[in-house]
Amino acid sequence: MTPGPPRHPPVIALRGIEKTYRTGGNVVRALRGMSLAVERGDFVAIMGASGSGKSTLMNIIGCLDVPTRGHFWLDGVDVRSLDEEMLAHLRSRKIGFVFQAFNLIARTTALANVELPLVYAGVRPAARRQRALDALAAVGLAGREDHLPSELSGGQQQRVAIARATVTNPALLLADEPTGNLDSTAQHEVMSMLTKMSLEGRTIVLITHEHDVAQYAKRIVQFRDGQIISDRRAVAVGDPPPLIESHPVEQVASP
Repeated sequence: MTPGPPRHPPVIALRGIEKTYRTGGNVVRALRGMSLAVERGDFVAIMGASGSGKSTLMNIIGCLDVPTRGHFWLDGVDVRSLDEEMLAHLRSRKIGFVFQAFNLIARTTALANVELPLVYAGVRPAARRQRALDALAAVGLAGREDHLPSELSGGQQQRVAIARATVTNPALLLADEPTGNLDSTAQHEVMSMLTKMSLEGRTIVLITHEHDVAQYAKRIVQFRDGQIISDRRAVAVGDPPPLIESHPVEQVASP
């Protein structure tokens, strides 16, 4: 019997997730029966070396892949029960993606880039323009609406990408190595922005291999060989780490 979702469902609920790939005659177990819950408003950094399974987990959480075994609920929806079309619809409504490469349309203004998800959602022009302006203002880019990506710094481009990811007010913001192409100053700007959004109640899952970046999160989940080996929460959430010097946040085990 398929288990039901939790009575008060978190944004992400994974139970007994396994993912197996077959390449030629080899079988690769990328995920090995792992379980994870991310509550509404949490800010979770998922860490692990190359081959640890964190990218496979990101693809499953992002509804870009499905597990071989186990159960996954996204905002209370049983993901394994959905076909490809339904998965695409859920992905567009429930998840905002932020990638390392920004993925902005080069010949389109910041405003038009942010409006794009609302165009696909069928929002009327006047309403989507206002929502896009508000989203840009929320990431500190008021007055830069008419700039092309080439006229913005790397950190500003990533903030446009964050505005685009959040303009639809998704249940989850999924960020894959969002500071990988940024210098230390821009990294601090972007992570401070994500910290602020987290403190305002947005649910964020961050995939990173950088310890300095992970320290901005409320909770750090470490992966090795397709399993969770550590799941720790910061004692307190307040100001983000300092700009250049990085000091480990005191942590205790999650309850």
